[in-house]
Amino acid sequence: MTFLETKDVVKQYSGHLALDKVSVQIPERKIFGLLGQNGAGKTTLIRIITRITAPDYGEVLFKNRPLAYEDIFNIGYLPEERGLYKKMKVGEQAVYLARLKGLSASEAKNRLKMWFKKLDIFSWRDKKLEELSKGMQQKVQFIVTVIHNPELLIFDEPFSGFDPVNTELLKNEILQLKEQGKTIIFSTHNMASVEEICDEIALIDKSKVVLNGDVNQIRNDHKQYVFKIRSENENLIADETFCKILSQEKDSRNHLFRLKKNADISNSEFFYSLLKNNEITSFEEEIPSMNEIFTQTVKTITTDRLNFQP
Repeated sequence: MTFLETKDVVKQYSGHLALDKVSVQIPERKIFGLLGQNGAGKTTLIRIITRITAPDYGEVLFKNRPLAYEDIFNIGYLPEERGLYKKMKVGEQAVYLARLKGLSASEAKNRLKMWFKKLDIFSWRDKKLEELSKGMQQKVQFIVTVIHNPELLIFDEPFSGFDPVNTELLKNEILQLKEQGKTIIFSTHNMASVEEICDEIALIDKSKVVLNGDVNQIRNDHKQYVFKIRSENENLIADETFCKILSQEKDSRNHLFRLKKNADISNSEFFYSLLKNNEITSFEEEIPSMNEIFTQTVKTITTDRLNFQP
């Protein structure tokens, strides 16, 4: 089921086209990756979804109806540019911001106590924000984002400022929120994070959606039929009607070969053709990473634009 949808959204600033007929469908209870380079249009789209700004054209649908002002109370937004008060005590401003989102003082304090302990910042609740490290401040911002238990959560570069340990901690919290039934928009240009947590993605480049869909399906669609084969054979015997050898190297125990399979040959046929004449110890297909797909997609589009002759 589609939880939130944008239809042909256009936004222009002083002659700069930030979004050009952007349409995305964000499924319910999934993590949706909003990807792109800096300046691609991701943050502009998020600001339209959260009603910080309005589109010039197009519409945003929330649960199959036009997004309304009151819907923003059912959204939690962690912006890339953080917005906490540096001179204010952590606990006091967290309660203040939670109350702005509709919680009573007692309810806010109870929820904040739970979250502060969960993210190991309870002992810092009476410190001013400026006394905390960037990573600790980020934890506070995360808590303020989720405290009112919204159905839709939007995280814009949520791991910025985190060391590997705290990145893993926050990643697990985001996955738990998904398990609790939340719908999540995850905006980033860190492709490693995308593979680990996103179900579907949309890649925006130069204001347009240039790639979208299920993460696993996209990776499969971009595979090049290249396999890594480990064998005890120093010289691999491979039938050219099935494949060609791209490279060969030797490690401490085996010989590693990279082979490109002919697209019209099944994996089973290919594998058994190798087994006939070789001692195979491992057989693995290379599936491109999201980073490789991202880089190649943007590179191809840029080349096409440069070569375009109107």
